[in-house]
This record gives sequence, structure tokens and C-alpha cells, in this order.
Amino acid sequence: MDFSKTNSVSNPLFKKIEQIRRRPAKVKDTHINLAHGSGGKAMRDLIDDIFVNNFDNPHLSPLEDQASLDLSNLLQQGDRLAFTTDSYVVDPLFFSGSDIGELAINGTVNDLAVSGAKPLYLTCSVILEEGLATETLRRVATSMKIAAQKAGVQIVTGDTKVVPHGCADKLFINTAGIGIIPSGINISAHNIQPGDAIIINGELGNHGAAILIARGELALETNIESDCQPLHDLVATILNVCPQIHAMRDATRGGLATVLNEFALTSNVGIRINEASIPVREEVKGICEILGLDPLYLANEGKLVVVVRGEQAHTVLSAMKSHPAGKDACIIGEVIASPPGVVFLKTTFGTERIIDMLVGEQLPRIC
Repeated sequence: MDFSKTNSVSNPLFKKIEQIRRRPAKVKDTHINLAHGSGGKAMRDLIDDIFVNNFDNPHLSPLEDQASLDLSNLLQQGDRLAFTTDSYVVDPLFFSGSDIGELAINGTVNDLAVSGAKPLYLTCSVILEEGLATETLRRVATSMKIAAQKAGVQIVTGDTKVVPHGCADKLFINTAGIGIIPSGINISAHNIQPGDAIIINGELGNHGAAILIARGELALETNIESDCQPLHDLVATILNVCPQIHAMRDATRGGLATVLNEFALTSNVGIRINEASIPVREEVKGICEILGLDPLYLANEGKLVVVVRGEQAHTVLSAMKSHPAGKDACIIGEVIASPPGVVFLKTTFGTERIIDMLVGEQLPRIC
């Protein structure tokens, strides 16, 4: 047999094979099975159909074991690399206002943004439980695609694992993110000084309340939605008017109270906040009263805590209010010299109480 003719591009059989190879694969299974994590054709079809089709970009499309990034391009945007990682195990996967896919993108983008970095590239690794509906995974991937487009980032590499039924809970996502910090930006809790003002960009506790209601454990009807949103553009707006921001952090697990305690301990200062100045929806207050929770500890996924010199506070506040993600921004307190490492809340009754670090877990698997 003449193998040169058999393997020729003009050979009809060869052409048919090439067409099959190049044709976009389509997952036919209605549920994830162990073969989807085996490294074979089922896994390749799953990756091509659900992930590559949604995340496709020049860095991802070669499907190598890593993404190759142009360092010269990165260096033109700043002088330091911001690098973060996070995992998402929220229950349920879908809830009012968001879902685990959007949460994974925005959470990683925000962790980069609060350093002053411009988020650029993300990774996506998923752990799938055998039996997960394929349509659920497709829905999550589509949500991630939309969130990444809104945030201006690219998902450039990833990984897929499948575990037997009962060894995970439907779907876990791990992401890592890379961003570039522009020259002259130095945001750190170590910069905080007495006299600094503390600003937040809006209502607290909406995400935690939305998750709690979505679990169906309470017979409550409310229109509370998660505040899940990317904050990078709001941060850019802030830095445009005040590059000398002392500290920034997104108030996720542990809420505002935990962030402020971390600030106070890191910088060895005291912090005083005013209860009357802290925006919390009446519905969230009501849920907290019923369950004995404190909204200051509830998780958020689109809330930013900014610490800036007192004399610059109103300039920063005005800039934040001009942005959709900061339209409800307000100054809620100040940094004091002593006692160091302590956070005080001035109550609406005119008294003060200490706001300590969260002990235990108010709501598990919140993000």
C-alpha cells in the first residue's frame, strides 16, 4: 500500500478525519460523569464545548498547559505584578442577583483592584461532582464569560477535575488573577494613620442576606439581591483623583467589622465608626434581628472600604458618588491614635461598644 497516497491531503478519508477533528465538539451527556475528568475524549469535548467556546482568546486557544504572556506589554502598564488566588464553594450555586460563576470572576478581580492594580488575566479551575447537570455547568461558564467581559479580563488557562458523587458538592471553582500596579501607587494597611477617614461605597450585608434567603431555610419573601459586582473601575476613578490612598479592601467574608479589625491591628491604630452613618437596608436589618446576626459581619461581594487622609476624604467621596458602583458611598468613621488595635462603634444611642473580630462562622459557604 502506498502510504503517501493514503495520508495525502487529497485523500477523501483524510479530509473526513480532519473535518471531524476541527468540528466544535458538543457534550451529549446530560450529566457529568467520571469520564469527563479522565483526560480522554469526553474531557476534551467538555473543555472545548463549555469552556473554550465561552472563554476563547489568543492566550487560551493554543490549549497548552500554561498561558504565555508578553512581559514587555505588562511592563508598559506598571512596575509591579499583583497576583491573587481564591476558591468559591458557595451554596446554592445560583442566588438572587448572581451565581458562583460571576462571583468567582468578580471576587478575583476585586482582590486585584484593591491593591490599585489593573486586572488583566485569570485562571479557572473547576472541581465537578459526578452527577452535576451539564446544563448547570454550561450556565455557570456563560456567566463567567459575561462577567469577564464586563471586567475587561481574559481567562487564559485552567483545569478540570471530576470526583465521585458525594466527594464534593456539585461544583467548586478556583481562580487566580494577575494584574499590573501602576508606578507611584502604594496601597497597604501599613499606611493608615490617625486622622484618616474611612469610606464605604454603599449598603452592607446584601450578599449575605441574599445567600441566606436562597437556601430556603427561612419562609421569607424579599427582593434583596447580592451586591456582586466588579470594583476595578471604581478604584480607577478613586485613584484618578487621589493616588495617595492609604488602604483599600473589599469586605467579603467577615464583613466590614473584620476588615476594620485587620486594619487596626496591622497599623497599630484605633478606629471609630458611627452606626448612624453606616447604610444597611431595612430588610437586612430585619433578617439580622430575627436570626441574631450583626450586619457589620455579613459578607459582601461588591463593597469597598477605603482609608484616606482626612483632608482628602470629600474629594474621594465625590469621585466615588460619580460612579455607579459608588453612588451610595459615605464616610462612616475615622482613625484614632488609641487605644491601638481596637475598633469602636458609636451607637445611635450615643454610647460606644467594641467591634471585635468575628468569632466562629455566621454563615458558612458564603462565597
